[in-house]
Amino acid sequence: MNLEVRAVSELSPDERAAFFDRDAGVSEVRSDVEEIVDRVRTEGDVAVREFCREFDGVEVGNLDITDSAERAYDEIDGDVRDAIETAAANVREFHERQMPEDWRASFGSEADGDGPEAGSRELGRRFRPLDRVGVYAPGGTAAYPSSVIMGVVPATVADVDHVALATPPAEELNPVTLAAAHVAGADRIYSVGGAQAISALAYGTESVTAVQKIVGPGNKWVTAAKATVRGDVDIDFLAGPSEVLVIADETADPGLVAADLIAQAEHDPAASVVAVTDDESVASKVYAEVSARIDDRERDEVIRKALENDASGILHARSMSEAVLFAEEYAAEHLSIQTDDDEALLDRITNAGSVFLGPSTPVAAGDYASGTNHVLPTSGGAKRYGGLSVDTFLRSTTVQRLDRVGLESLSETITTLAEAEGLEAHAESVRTRFDADSE
Repeated sequence: MNLEVRAVSELSPDERAAFFDRDAGVSEVRSDVEEIVDRVRTEGDVAVREFCREFDGVEVGNLDITDSAERAYDEIDGDVRDAIETAAANVREFHERQMPEDWRASFGSEADGDGPEAGSRELGRRFRPLDRVGVYAPGGTAAYPSSVIMGVVPATVADVDHVALATPPAEELNPVTLAAAHVAGADRIYSVGGAQAISALAYGTESVTAVQKIVGPGNKWVTAAKATVRGDVDIDFLAGPSEVLVIADETADPGLVAADLIAQAEHDPAASVVAVTDDESVASKVYAEVSARIDDRERDEVIRKALENDASGILHARSMSEAVLFAEEYAAEHLSIQTDDDEALLDRITNAGSVFLGPSTPVAAGDYASGTNHVLPTSGGAKRYGGLSVDTFLRSTTVQRLDRVGLESLSETITTLAEAEGLEAHAESVRTRFDADSE
């Protein structure tokens, strides 16, 4: 295991770049992905089925497998069904709190009477769901029914009319993933993965209905495909391999820190897992705990590769301020704060996809069932945007009504600025409303 303890202050420029310039790997496959996207766009189901054979080793009959979801729900183990129901209910409850309300307000002078106030500007904002969205749920080395819940439930809360789910085909599709799609409320389910799934959702095929927006995590082929179709459809964001940063002090339990690092490492060999602490003894103990626990894990080879990643490490900071500065630059997808005063530390954090406070809040809670969304920005994206939410599936429209006095009070400002921009007709569109008064 190549996870030695290093000092933050002694990291070389190349070592710092490995931590801070994490890459989704899109450029490596972009040209191949563009060819896949173009062929699916022009050839439809024929190309999709060919790529399913080539990349997944599966002969796909019906791409639309919606009917199998309810059967899977009835057939899975009762304990698993209950867990899906609980997780989906918690995610739904949290996202329902995010729903914005339409509003209007009057600005300007007050007057009696109904309707817009005399001399006022009645301005507002309203929110409407997208009509059709596509959710991608990964397959491959592991099945992710949790990603189904995280993508589909917020879309249904937003009241999107048509929510489609795409997930990679297999000789025997994971029934838990299908059951999760049923519980979450997906309208259509397609057995197609990778770049071909993204293209099918973006442009439509004989079997797949085109959507307005595509969301959900995936490997670099999926991410590159989302980058390719962006502009023809909207996307959430370009996500890279999963990542966690744990900030710990002398009160942290090294075993719990190690458990969170290992949990994230089992996602992907390219995952980035980091612990930073201002206590050198804690750093050494975390290293020892990680070393001792790997062999007990079923995905130990994946974990080892992730721990050997240049973007993974156990770091010793000279102070908690230095640890915070590192965390702010790192901008983690998942940030765990295991310190004596985690709330005070949280106040100093701006850049993070999702924050987990205290020793009893493992990242896995947010991955599955606490209610927050686990589709989050990676590769430093948290500096610029947040994770999946109800807002992702809504569009907003501004509304305004001016009464005559309100327009008159703004007329000089509008006409002056319009003429300064050389847009005389804009100015005239205001003046013409008062021409009758001057005759």
